[in-house]
Amino acid sequence: MVVDDHAVVREGYRRLLEKQPDIEVIAEAGDAASAYHQFRATAPDVVIMDISMPGRGGIDAIRQIRQTDSTARILVFSMHATVSYAVQAIRAGARGYITKSSASDLMIEAVRSVAQNKLTLCAEISEALATSRLEESADALDQLSPREFEVLRMIIDAKSTEEIATAFHLTPKTVANYHYAIKSKLGVSSDIDLVYFCMRHGMITPLASR
Repeated sequence: MVVDDHAVVREGYRRLLEKQPDIEVIAEAGDAASAYHQFRATAPDVVIMDISMPGRGGIDAIRQIRQTDSTARILVFSMHATVSYAVQAIRAGARGYITKSSASDLMIEAVRSVAQNKLTLCAEISEALATSRLEESADALDQLSPREFEVLRMIIDAKSTEEIATAFHLTPKTVANYHYAIKSKLGVSSDIDLVYFCMRHGMITPLASR
Protein backbone atom coordinates (compact mmCIF):
# COMPACT_ATOMS: atom_id res chain seq x y z
CA MET A 1 0.00 0.00 0.00
CA VAL A 2 1.24 3.47 -0.90
CA VAL A 3 0.39 6.45 1.32
CA ASP A 4 1.16 10.00 0.13
CA ASP A 5 -1.01 13.11 -0.09
CA HIS A 6 0.08 13.79 -3.69
CA ALA A 7 -1.71 11.66 -6.30
CA VAL A 8 1.06 12.15 -8.86
CA VAL A 9 3.63 10.83 -6.36
CA ARG A 10 1.51 7.77 -5.62
CA GLU A 11 1.18 7.10 -9.34
CA GLY A 12 4.95 7.37 -9.76
CA TYR A 13 5.55 4.89 -6.94
CA ARG A 14 2.96 2.51 -8.38
CA ARG A 15 4.59 2.52 -11.82
CA LEU A 16 8.05 1.97 -10.35
CA LEU A 17 7.00 -0.81 -7.99
CA GLU A 18 4.77 -2.70 -10.40
CA LYS A 19 7.66 -3.08 -12.84
CA GLN A 20 8.92 -5.64 -10.34
CA PRO A 21 7.52 -9.17 -10.81
CA ASP A 22 7.21 -9.76 -7.07
CA ILE A 23 5.54 -6.46 -6.09
CA GLU A 24 1.92 -5.38 -6.53
CA VAL A 25 0.32 -2.17 -5.23
CA ILE A 26 -3.08 -3.22 -3.89
CA ALA A 27 -4.15 0.05 -2.24
CA GLU A 28 -3.44 3.77 -2.03
CA ALA A 29 -4.27 6.47 0.51
CA GLY A 30 -3.87 10.23 0.59
CA ASP A 31 -4.08 10.90 4.32
CA ALA A 32 -3.68 9.25 7.71
CA ALA A 33 -7.35 8.38 8.20
CA SER A 34 -7.76 6.69 4.82
CA ALA A 35 -4.41 4.92 5.31
CA TYR A 36 -5.76 3.29 8.46
CA HIS A 37 -9.03 2.26 6.80
CA GLN A 38 -7.29 0.96 3.67
CA PHE A 39 -4.85 -1.03 5.79
CA ARG A 40 -7.69 -2.73 7.64
CA ALA A 41 -9.55 -3.42 4.39
CA THR A 42 -6.63 -4.79 2.36
CA ALA A 43 -4.01 -6.07 4.87
CA PRO A 44 -0.97 -5.26 2.67
CA ASP A 45 2.37 -6.96 3.28
CA VAL A 46 4.17 -3.58 3.31
CA VAL A 47 3.00 0.02 3.71
CA ILE A 48 5.04 2.81 2.11
CA MET A 49 4.27 5.90 4.18
CA ASP A 50 4.98 9.60 3.73
CA ILE A 51 5.01 11.39 7.09
CA SER A 52 4.41 15.00 6.01
CA MET A 53 0.71 14.95 5.19
CA PRO A 54 -1.96 17.53 6.06
CA GLY A 55 -3.79 16.98 9.33
CA ARG A 56 -2.81 13.86 11.21
CA GLY A 57 0.54 12.98 9.70
CA GLY A 58 2.24 9.74 8.87
CA ILE A 59 3.76 9.16 12.30
CA ASP A 60 0.30 9.11 13.87
CA ALA A 61 -0.89 6.81 11.07
CA ILE A 62 2.01 4.45 11.79
CA ARG A 63 1.13 4.40 15.48
CA GLN A 64 -2.55 3.71 14.77
CA ILE A 65 -1.84 0.95 12.26
CA ARG A 66 0.62 -0.74 14.61
CA GLN A 67 -1.92 -0.59 17.43
CA THR A 68 -4.30 -2.50 15.18
CA ASP A 69 -1.67 -4.94 13.87
CA SER A 70 1.59 -5.21 15.80
CA THR A 71 3.15 -7.13 12.89
CA ALA A 72 2.46 -4.39 10.30
CA ARG A 73 5.54 -3.66 8.20
CA ILE A 74 5.82 0.03 7.40
CA LEU A 75 8.50 1.78 5.33
CA VAL A 76 8.74 5.56 5.61
CA PHE A 77 9.71 7.37 2.41
CA SER A 78 10.23 11.00 3.41
CA MET A 79 11.71 14.32 2.33
CA HIS A 80 13.06 14.75 5.88
CA ALA A 81 16.66 13.61 6.34
CA THR A 82 16.90 14.63 10.00
CA VAL A 83 17.49 12.18 12.83
CA SER A 84 14.47 13.37 14.83
CA TYR A 85 11.98 12.32 12.14
CA ALA A 86 13.59 8.91 11.72
CA VAL A 87 13.67 8.28 15.47
CA GLN A 88 10.00 9.22 15.85
CA ALA A 89 8.97 7.04 12.89
CA ILE A 90 10.84 3.99 14.21
CA ARG A 91 9.53 4.62 17.71
CA ALA A 92 5.97 4.72 16.34
CA GLY A 93 6.54 1.32 14.74
CA ALA A 94 8.06 1.80 11.27
CA ARG A 95 10.52 -0.89 10.14
CA GLY A 96 12.31 1.30 7.63
CA TYR A 97 13.13 4.92 6.79
CA ILE A 98 14.57 6.19 3.52
CA THR A 99 14.65 9.69 2.07
CA LYS A 100 13.06 10.83 -1.17
CA SER A 101 16.51 11.76 -2.45
CA SER A 102 17.37 8.04 -2.50
CA ALA A 103 17.78 6.22 -5.81
CA SER A 104 14.71 4.38 -7.10
CA ASP A 105 16.40 0.98 -6.85
CA LEU A 106 17.02 1.62 -3.15
CA MET A 107 13.29 2.08 -2.64
CA ILE A 108 12.61 -1.30 -4.24
CA GLU A 109 15.36 -2.93 -2.17
CA ALA A 110 13.93 -1.32 0.98
CA VAL A 111 10.42 -2.61 0.26
CA ARG A 112 11.76 -6.16 -0.05
CA SER A 113 13.84 -5.77 3.10
CA VAL A 114 10.95 -4.44 5.19
CA ALA A 115 8.75 -7.24 3.81
CA GLN A 116 11.20 -9.60 5.54
CA ASN A 117 10.76 -7.55 8.74
CA LYS A 118 14.32 -6.21 8.64
CA LEU A 119 15.05 -2.77 10.09
CA THR A 120 16.03 -0.78 7.00
CA LEU A 121 17.62 2.68 6.85
CA CYS A 122 19.15 4.57 3.94
CA ALA A 123 22.84 5.47 4.31
CA GLU A 124 22.03 9.15 4.88
CA ILE A 125 19.86 8.40 7.92
CA SER A 126 22.07 5.59 9.20
CA GLU A 127 25.14 7.85 9.18
CA ALA A 128 23.25 10.71 10.82
CA LEU A 129 22.02 8.39 13.57
CA ALA A 130 25.50 7.01 14.15
CA THR A 131 27.03 10.49 14.32
CA SER A 132 24.34 11.71 16.68
CA ARG A 133 24.82 8.81 19.07
CA LEU A 134 28.63 8.80 18.88
CA GLU A 135 28.68 12.48 19.77
CA GLU A 136 26.25 11.68 22.60
CA SER A 137 24.08 14.52 21.38
CA ALA A 138 20.71 12.85 21.87
CA ASP A 139 18.19 15.15 20.26
CA ALA A 140 15.75 16.74 22.68
CA LEU A 141 13.07 15.89 20.12
CA ASP A 142 13.68 12.22 20.92
CA GLN A 143 12.05 12.85 24.30
CA LEU A 144 8.69 13.53 22.67
CA SER A 145 6.12 10.78 22.25
CA PRO A 146 4.89 10.11 18.68
CA ARG A 147 1.64 11.98 19.46
CA GLU A 148 3.54 14.96 20.91
CA PHE A 149 5.75 15.02 17.83
CA GLU A 150 2.72 15.10 15.52
CA VAL A 151 1.11 17.89 17.57
CA LEU A 152 4.38 19.83 17.35
CA ARG A 153 4.47 19.32 13.59
CA MET A 154 1.00 20.87 13.31
CA ILE A 155 1.88 23.74 15.67
CA ILE A 156 4.84 24.77 13.53
CA ASP A 157 2.61 24.41 10.48
CA ALA A 158 0.56 27.27 12.01
CA LYS A 159 -2.49 25.13 12.80
CA SER A 160 -4.78 26.46 15.52
CA THR A 161 -5.59 24.61 18.73
CA GLU A 162 -9.08 23.93 17.37
CA GLU A 163 -7.71 22.53 14.09
CA ILE A 164 -5.32 20.23 15.95
CA ALA A 165 -8.08 19.11 18.31
CA THR A 166 -10.34 18.26 15.36
CA ALA A 167 -7.59 16.34 13.54
CA PHE A 168 -6.81 14.13 16.53
CA HIS A 169 -10.32 13.97 18.01
CA LEU A 170 -9.12 15.70 21.17
CA THR A 171 -10.47 18.55 23.29
CA PRO A 172 -8.78 21.96 22.95
CA LYS A 173 -7.74 21.62 26.61
CA THR A 174 -5.92 18.36 25.86
CA VAL A 175 -4.14 20.01 22.92
CA ALA A 176 -3.14 22.89 25.20
CA ASN A 177 -1.73 20.35 27.66
CA TYR A 178 0.28 18.71 24.86
CA HIS A 179 1.53 22.16 23.81
CA TYR A 180 2.72 22.89 27.35
CA ALA A 181 4.34 19.46 27.73
CA ILE A 182 6.18 19.86 24.41
CA LYS A 183 7.65 23.23 25.39
CA SER A 184 8.59 21.85 28.79
CA LYS A 185 10.40 18.82 27.33
CA LEU A 186 12.22 20.95 24.76
CA GLY A 187 13.21 23.57 27.34
CA VAL A 188 11.56 26.55 25.64
CA SER A 189 9.20 29.06 27.23
CA SER A 190 7.45 30.69 24.27
CA ASP A 191 6.12 29.81 20.82
CA ILE A 192 8.78 32.03 19.22
CA ASP A 193 11.49 30.06 21.02
CA LEU A 194 9.74 26.87 19.90
CA VAL A 195 9.95 27.98 16.26
CA TYR A 196 13.65 28.83 16.60
CA PHE A 197 14.26 25.45 18.26
CA CYS A 198 12.55 23.63 15.38
CA MET A 199 14.57 25.61 12.82
CA ARG A 200 17.83 24.64 14.55
CA HIS A 201 16.77 20.98 14.57
CA GLY A 202 15.78 20.79 10.91
CA MET A 203 11.99 20.68 11.31
CA ILE A 204 11.54 24.04 9.60
CA THR A 205 13.45 24.95 6.46
CA PRO A 206 14.10 28.68 5.96
CA LEU A 207 12.39 29.93 2.81
CA ALA A 208 15.65 30.85 1.08
CA SER A 209 16.88 27.26 1.46
CA ARG A 210 13.87 25.61 -0.14
